[in-house]
Amino acid sequence: MGLMKKFRDYFLEEDYEDYEEEYEAPQLEEEALPKTAGKANVVSLQSVQKSAKVVLAEPRVYAEAQEIADHLKSRRAVIVNLQRIQHEQAKRIVDFLSGTVYAIGGDIQQVGTKIFLCTPENVDVSGSISLDGEDDRPMKRW
Repeated sequence: MGLMKKFRDYFLEEDYEDYEEEYEAPQLEEEALPKTAGKANVVSLQSVQKSAKVVLAEPRVYAEAQEIADHLKSRRAVIVNLQRIQHEQAKRIVDFLSGTVYAIGGDIQQVGTKIFLCTPENVDVSGSISLDGEDDRPMKRW
């Protein structure tokens, strides 16, 4: 305990009034600043951003749904065109992709007749697309 008292007395007995002077940062002369060749070292923050990719997919068989899911897991948006595939297989692909999108926290939206936009969580989609002639047709899943 005696050692602690000595440390406390040593540090607390200093006169702090001497330290009340204002501190001024030293001014650098222009000659002291390093010279650079133009703006070669300046990088725009917009150019640092990584570009986003959108993948267009037109599966011919159900087995290609896994490739689409791999793109989603790699955080890429995918537009899926199911117009050239049988309706039953197209429904299976949409079900598979719906599960994948749910698992990664993304979203799936129909943007056309048998055309879907699948997005991972890092992509926000705003707005909506109204499909022409939807009101004339009877209600159908898609």
